[in-house]
Amino acid sequence: MKMYFRHKIGTDDMTGVDCAPLTLQDSIEKTRQALNDAYAGFDNALEVDLIDSYIYQINSLQRRYKHLTDLAAAETFPDEDSLSQYPPVQPLVGQVLG
Repeated sequence: MKMYFRHKIGTDDMTGVDCAPLTLQDSIEKTRQALNDAYAGFDNALEVDLIDSYIYQINSLQRRYKHLTDLAAAETFPDEDSLSQYPPVQPLVGQVLG
């Protein structure tokens, strides 16, 4: 008995996916949004396992956000004189993370 399978290479869902690399600011913004979503999920969770899951997710996203903001703070500018036109990032990060 022969069996034939039809395998579809791409799906319609994949046609709208943007595969361009993210910039550092895009990564920070996506992480911030994911962190807000995780906090919202935690606030609405009722089951113990789900609450634990959100706690781990929030801790992970906080560490990722801290790492990305540290990278943004450590970025060097091509010209030393141009530093005066940019506000310092580290005090802003301290205000956001508390």
